[in-house]
Amino acid sequence: MAAEVVVIGSGPGGAVTAMLCAEAGKSVLLVEEGKNLPLQWPAHFSSDEILHKYRNAGVSIAVGSPHIAYVEGRCVGGGSEINRGLYHRTPAYVLDQWRTEFNVRDLSLDILVPHFTACEEIARVEYLPGEASLLSMRLYEGASNLGWRVVEAPRLYRYAGGGSKQSMSETFVPRFLEAGGRLIADTSVRRLSRTGGKWRMEAKHASPEASSQAIEIFADKVFLACGAVQTPALLRRSGLRKNIGNSLRFHPMLKVVAEFDDDINVPGDFDPVHQVKEFEPHFGMGCSISNRPMLALAMATRADSFALVEHRWRRMGIYYVQTTGGCALVRNAAPFRDPFVRVWHSDYQLREYADGMKRLAEVLLAAGATAIYPTAPGYPVLRSMADVRKLPETLPRGSGNLTSVHIFSSCPMGENEALCATDSFGRVHGADGLYISDASLLCGPTAVNPQGTVMAIAHRNATRAIENGFH
Repeated sequence: MAAEVVVIGSGPGGAVTAMLCAEAGKSVLLVEEGKNLPLQWPAHFSSDEILHKYRNAGVSIAVGSPHIAYVEGRCVGGGSEINRGLYHRTPAYVLDQWRTEFNVRDLSLDILVPHFTACEEIARVEYLPGEASLLSMRLYEGASNLGWRVVEAPRLYRYAGGGSKQSMSETFVPRFLEAGGRLIADTSVRRLSRTGGKWRMEAKHASPEASSQAIEIFADKVFLACGAVQTPALLRRSGLRKNIGNSLRFHPMLKVVAEFDDDINVPGDFDPVHQVKEFEPHFGMGCSISNRPMLALAMATRADSFALVEHRWRRMGIYYVQTTGGCALVRNAAPFRDPFVRVWHSDYQLREYADGMKRLAEVLLAAGATAIYPTAPGYPVLRSMADVRKLPETLPRGSGNLTSVHIFSSCPMGENEALCATDSFGRVHGADGLYISDASLLCGPTAVNPQGTVMAIAHRNATRAIENGFH
């Protein structure tokens, strides 16, 4: 199997890159480890979706003190299929910091705006056409009562006609196929090597006829878009290690369940969209999916939690504070299939987690919450600001219960060769014709939902590579 360009991974970075290369007239093969499944099946945030579209059924752990449980998409469209699609352009101060610290050329908000715009024209970004859900409005009301900055985040979502998420399988992947691109799913690339002026990929393809079939793929140019954990793992298995897998970052979340006096949890409502921005870049706040199974999972560490959720779930919602803490290493660990991720947290970050938890409780009490149940083990039920003031000044290392859906920065881009795995446009240092095109490239936390950043930078880098003839 051969193509001029092979893109490994069909999430936001890979799908954008593959589409642009195919529309430029290149022979392009898009390789995806997961299955090619309809956007609407299985149902969003169901147990079947977790089993079929998430890596490891949604259970991946960055080992540390505290640990971080993180999720990765594993299907055509990657993380865009399973996330809520909340969308932001990268703040200018974030890009300024990356340009300074990592010496990234031609990176500013002005330069990225045309790339944001191009992506937004293909994958529609829309605000709610009407009132937000009660779950969302409670966060808005609490922040407004305190005088804190709160915004409605737009989504990669088309609300007309019953609503449809603007995931990669609905937007960029169809355009890629229309341009003549080829897609092969259920195919895992295990190793890359350079031979005869081309890249050779050793892969395994799962098919109904055989449990696993070994195949070889050859390409002139390769773009890796496997995600911020799997991309460095593939590079390291292939003998490429300089500044690769040493700087993985997260947006870790601490969650609470807030209970109110009246019903706020209405099945069928649109997803919550309000976010508190008062304390960014240190931390932000928002509302999570709060169906009964998610509530039961969030409350699982508490006695009698199932009975509590069963009787009061309509009055409950899950809220989070999201920080920029934690830095991790990605390493392969034979004989295990998946890489080992080791995370550590500074004392400052642990204090920031604790401060964020207190601020989250404060805004929910201001919104009228009668009880707040932190998901961190050992934390008491909070019913007043007096209870909040008694919380620890720092998050205990053994009781975090941190989660993350945003992971990035394992192969940062730039010209600072002491820190960077690629040049400013994603070409891997010392590897002709090999590029990275996913969240691995981001130089650090974006402070906002990173999917828009990943798409815009992929668009910027692929456009430049095409215009320069991949030189």
